[in-house]
Amino acid sequence: MPDLATPRAVQRLIDEFSRLPGIGPKSASRLTYFLLRGDGQQPLDLAAALAELKEQTRFCAVCFNITDAQADPCLICADPARNTGVMCVVEEPLDVLAIERTGGFKGRYHVLHGALSPVEGVGPEDLKIRELVTRVRAEPIREIILATNVSLEGEATAMYIQKQLAPLGVRLTRLARGLPVGGDLEYADETTLVRALEGRSEML
Repeated sequence: MPDLATPRAVQRLIDEFSRLPGIGPKSASRLTYFLLRGDGQQPLDLAAALAELKEQTRFCAVCFNITDAQADPCLICADPARNTGVMCVVEEPLDVLAIERTGGFKGRYHVLHGALSPVEGVGPEDLKIRELVTRVRAEPIREIILATNVSLEGEATAMYIQKQLAPLGVRLTRLARGLPVGGDLEYADETTLVRALEGRSEML
């Protein structure tokens, strides 16, 4: 039954906000009423930004990261200074941003746009795995870093990709996992401690 106290346009915006990840009905309502109370130009600016988001961006035809509509391939794929022999496979475009912020990786990327999740109906055909295999066959790639998330879905995705790429003879590596900087041993879970021990390195 519709809420007679809520105008239809207001309820529609609340419903649209509620569809966003991490936004519940209460947060959606707060955002909507914030826009109603605020500067009259702000909702128009938000609408223009949303329209521009769809019009001025696209997925890179090579790595499937987000890029400007006029820059395809993306700036990373088009950069001759990047190491073409090393590719980092990630789940989402946000993962590319996280790795780039470190300044420690100079290779190229491949964005899967998700992870395998039978519960949610996400299979290999829903990800950019076939395109990854095609790239490995066509490009001079020596090493692929599987940087999927440390979760059941991320691990399953990494194992599936490993099986798909094994016949191609390319070196496959996984991001090291262990204790975070500044973390105390007493607060670390058992899995993290085991992986930290397995990933130990020489003291130089």
